Amino acid sequence: MIKIRNIYYMLAYAFKVLNGQGYRNIATEEFENAAELCAEILIHGVSSQIKRGLQKEYIPKTELLSSLRGRIDISESVKVLAFYKKQAVCSYDDFSVNSYMNRIIKSTIMLLLRSDITKARKKKLRKLSVFFDDVNTIDLDLINWNLNYNRNNQTYQMLISICYLIIKGLLQTQSDGTKKLMDFLDEQRMNRLYEKFILEYYRKEFPQVKVNASQIFWQLDDEVNAMLPVMKTDVMLTYSEKILIIDAKYYSHSTQINYNKHKIHSGNMYQIFTYVKNKETELADKPHEVSGMLLYAKTDEDIYPENEYRMSGNKIAVRTLNLDSDFAMIKEQLNSIAKKYLSV
Repeated sequence: MIKIRNIYYMLAYAFKVLNGQGYRNIATEEFENAAELCAEILIHGVSSQIKRGLQKEYIPKTELLSSLRGRIDISESVKVLAFYKKQAVCSYDDFSVNSYMNRIIKSTIMLLLRSDITKARKKKLRKLSVFFDDVNTIDLDLINWNLNYNRNNQTYQMLISICYLIIKGLLQTQSDGTKKLMDFLDEQRMNRLYEKFILEYYRKEFPQVKVNASQIFWQLDDEVNAMLPVMKTDVMLTYSEKILIIDAKYYSHSTQINYNKHKIHSGNMYQIFTYVKNKETELADKPHEVSGMLLYAKTDEDIYPENEYRMSGNKIAVRTLNLDSDFAMIKEQLNSIAKKYLSV
């Protein structure tokens, strides 16, 4: 299990804007489910964005007009006999709030209005939807989430990310093609948030530590690297000569059972060992100390991994983070990891 309030704290680290004054009261509220939480975050975020002004972009339009605008499409005008009516088919760019990101937000609001959230929040969402009257909705199954952010639209990044969590968490297609609401934030979505939270937590709380999700390169005896998989870490912490590579795992079951015995997921252990040994070889001519850790989110299981191994000269730890505890305890656990393995 995970406390709903802790989901907010995780989101607050993942998206720094949630630490702003307009969102702080959310941390003191009680939410029955994660959909309520994300709905409240979206309400605050959209309200703030409306005050700043909704994003506008140039939208290509083609219309039959009586007065000329933009470029005349001669062939289309001839086809519809527009010139006989003293009209022309014109193509032009309209500076409009009907931007792609605003369409995603409006469609998310419409989805939330059909979801299991309080009437009070639905009332707030309806009031906000008025500002999106000139914005079209979009097919939720066809949204392109690979959006580019810049100085002009960076305030949308958190809003679109919350929309992603809501849409992916609330919407499910049934076998007959209809839609239904499902349990919010499944394992896959929570795993991505969990990874991002761990990364951003250490970035904020340990500014003296170099924190990134960097790639580790295969240490090869020759130049042949065709078809080798990319080794991309979830979190790499570097402080002085010490390095800790963390693989964050959010599973329903943090162990696998073989012959009634609980075992660490073999693929996870092989992966972290490979990361550590390749990094160890990369730094062979420099002073260094490389350690690795599988950091599981604690589940409802009675048995969960909590071990440290010495493997070929390196420490490989397996730890669990209890997301159902008070957030102060979560911070204490994460801080202790940095102190033990980096001597911060």
